[in-house]
Amino acid sequence: MLNNIGLPGLLLIAVVVLVLFGRGKISSLMGEVGKGITAFKKGVSDGSKELEDEQAETAKDVTPENDKDKV
Repeated sequence: MLNNIGLPGLLLIAVVVLVLFGRGKISSLMGEVGKGITAFKKGVSDGSKELEDEQAETAKDVTPENDKDKV
């Protein structure tokens, strides 16, 4: 169904949406979508950073005792 829309159909849909909601409402909606995407990316990076920190904390020092003092 969606593969038969084409460019004229998309333009018609865009015009109808613009008439129904107005330019201000659409721009504020796109701003909220942008904020949501930014928050999602931040959450993903924070989650991966937490996992790396946990792995770093659980990593063990395997240096032999007599080699720890050497620089």
